Amino acid sequence: MINRIRDIRRQKGLTLADVAARCTPPTTAQTIGRLETGMRSLSLAWMNRIAAALDVDPQLLVGAESDQPTAMVAKLGASGAEALTRPLEAVFPLAPDGDTPVVVMGVDASVGEYRAGDQVWLRQFAPEDFVRALNRDVLVPRPAGRFAFGRLLDCEDGRVTLLPPGTGHRQVTVDAPAWIAVSEMLVRRL
Repeated sequence: MINRIRDIRRQKGLTLADVAARCTPPTTAQTIGRLETGMRSLSLAWMNRIAAALDVDPQLLVGAESDQPTAMVAKLGASGAEALTRPLEAVFPLAPDGDTPVVVMGVDASVGEYRAGDQVWLRQFAPEDFVRALNRDVLVPRPAGRFAFGRLLDCEDGRVTLLPPGTGHRQVTVDAPAWIAVSEMLVRRL
């Protein structure tokens, strides 16, 4: 059984000590670390305590080894979309639709209509389907593991042109992306 405690904790910006202090009754950061890494067995009682501390449903803490998790691959900051150093497993559900993978982009800084802390869930489109995404917000892979994000303005001759969110940004053109991911769901904590 795979445990998702670390990914959920990191997405919420919490340290091991933060989670330990939020547990009822409080525990130690070392104990939380051992539960995260599997060095200590994650019992039902621990699942309930940690889920309450992380403010998530207990079933989100575990998954079967055969599960193919949805990955958070990029963060949107003041300077644009940036690749994560290591993809994180996203914790909010939006199921893949057949052969179309789902990816997630976290928002680090408020840009345009997106606020810091938002998660944008996107569904990947193949090049032949790019035209269906016109005038929608899309994430586009660029060379060297980078990304571009913005409103899809044009997709001709294998090139896509985007207008990044916010003011004062120039259009971005990406030649022959292997895929684009179309915004499908915005997750925002209230």
